Amino acid sequence: MKLPRPYTLSEIANLLQCDFVGDKDLTIYGFNEIHRVESGDIVFVDHPKYYERALNSQATVILINKAVEAPKGKGLLISDDPFRDFNKLTQFFNPTTYSTQPVSDKAVIGKNTIIEPFVTIGERVAIGKHCIIQSGVRLLNDTIIGDHVIIQPNTVVGSHAFYYKRRPEGYERLLSGGGVTIEDYVEIGAGCTIDRGVTATTLIGQGTKIDNQVQIGHDTIIGRNCLIASHVGIAGCVDIGNDVILWGQVGIASGIKIGSKAVLLGQSGVTKDLEGGKTYFGSPAEDARKKYRELASIRVLPEIIEKLEME
Repeated sequence: MKLPRPYTLSEIANLLQCDFVGDKDLTIYGFNEIHRVESGDIVFVDHPKYYERALNSQATVILINKAVEAPKGKGLLISDDPFRDFNKLTQFFNPTTYSTQPVSDKAVIGKNTIIEPFVTIGERVAIGKHCIIQSGVRLLNDTIIGDHVIIQPNTVVGSHAFYYKRRPEGYERLLSGGGVTIEDYVEIGAGCTIDRGVTATTLIGQGTKIDNQVQIGHDTIIGRNCLIASHVGIAGCVDIGNDVILWGQVGIASGIKIGSKAVLLGQSGVTKDLEGGKTYFGSPAEDARKKYRELASIRVLPEIIEKLEME
């Protein structure tokens, strides 16, 4: 998430009421969670397992719960609860607001776009030209839609991320202050859900077609001209290349990268990065030809065992 203006390390420390390490005039331009962090950003870390990754990331400032040595050119914000203070940043710079009317007065709707009855359009939403938004669609805050986009009934775009921290008293949500961008010529089926980014943007690339009842998690980036069949579930922070095909009931774990022109056959489960240009099957997903050979071998295994027992 980009800040409305550059802030200094000392300014953010004062906002959060916490100590800092490093140059007080170090410039901060935004804040992001670890998967989408960029130079100039603040990132948070609250577990020793991830200290090294955060400290060595592109982040300029690390919001951390232990006073450690700051890497050269970087700053630290020392907090007893980085998760809580990261939420404070979201609340301060992009607080969650809820609509009190079906369509926000500030919504921007392009020429020749059709908005059917019972559509809800939130704050800071822009819809391009020649789009069709069908009945029951919910376009929540910070959603940007390009030209020639079709969204079928009862799809929700921009819902909060499924991202929680376990507390003794229960789960605490990491607040979502990012958005969703849907590029030109995308078609989205009925009953789909696309979560907004936590601090960055969930992106659906130009020309991609999505079937009914598909879930796309926060901060996921889907490339151009992809084809996604019904009941696919994509977790947060997934990177999918161009021209990828995901057939029905494919499930993809968080943080996975899938190369361009990969094909995932139905009911495959993706638990690791996959190269582009190949066809995959199974759970965990592997090269389809290899998987089919394994399945064929399993079918004849009882016969082999029976012969060995008779010898």
